[in-house]
Amino acid sequence: MSMDVELRHLRAFTSVARHRSFSRAAEELLITQPALSRTIAQLEGNLNVRLLDRSSRHVELTATGAEFLLHAERVLFTLDQALAVVRHKVTLRLGFSWLLPDPWAQQAVSHFEQDTGASVTLTRTDDPLQALRQRAVDIALVRGDFDPPRAARTVHLYDEPRIAVCSEHCDLVRLGHLGWADVQHWPLVVNTVSGTTGPWSWSVDQCPEQIIETANYDEWLETVAANRGIGIVPEMAQRRTQHPALRFIPLTEAPPSPVSLVYLPDAQRALVRRFLDAAVRAEHE
Repeated sequence: MSMDVELRHLRAFTSVARHRSFSRAAEELLITQPALSRTIAQLEGNLNVRLLDRSSRHVELTATGAEFLLHAERVLFTLDQALAVVRHKVTLRLGFSWLLPDPWAQQAVSHFEQDTGASVTLTRTDDPLQALRQRAVDIALVRGDFDPPRAARTVHLYDEPRIAVCSEHCDLVRLGHLGWADVQHWPLVVNTVSGTTGPWSWSVDQCPEQIIETANYDEWLETVAANRGIGIVPEMAQRRTQHPALRFIPLTEAPPSPVSLVYLPDAQRALVRRFLDAAVRAEHE
């Protein structure tokens, strides 16, 4: 007698036994009813016993089927417990340079962790794309325009509006607003590693005349606060940045700043795909 019983056989049998219905079990298992019937037939054939009594009106367990169900459910319960332990040890690393978008980030992480049982490690790094190249993160959240690593895939999430920021002592505070075309007349502080706005954001004839370069978000922030020049950031920064020396100024006619997820297709494929699904789902909520 062959005893070649697989987990799919046990899950199919317990679902039919629980619902007393092939159609409802097929819906639960997301397979067709003929495929489910074949799976149950394979199980009974491998065991050489009849587990279910079928009629045109109902499905009932045989005496052997009822006894087998108790053991099958115990096996599946033990397996699910073991898998849960492993899933809680699995981590997906999300790299970002500054200020994760809200509430998108919280919703995406929550959906992913609830759906998979895995966890997300949030990794703050000055250059998320470099961290992705070095395999220090599995997915990089990137703002603005960028050159992705070779073979990397990109998923565009949405666009953020821009806003100007300056020191409380800057003359721009008195003006109260700034046009995108007029940025060229102000010294512009740029984060060259992960900034969303820089000389690359304008044509040559409209590029700001003076560029002050910084290497990370904190340097950029303090340079603007010291009134060395103005900065341009996604509008979300106004809600999230607490600095007594900074003032945020409306910026008109500015192109939006894209927000994207970048990943390497050969890294943790299943988990990355599940996180991308959660990310898109959160973006539409």
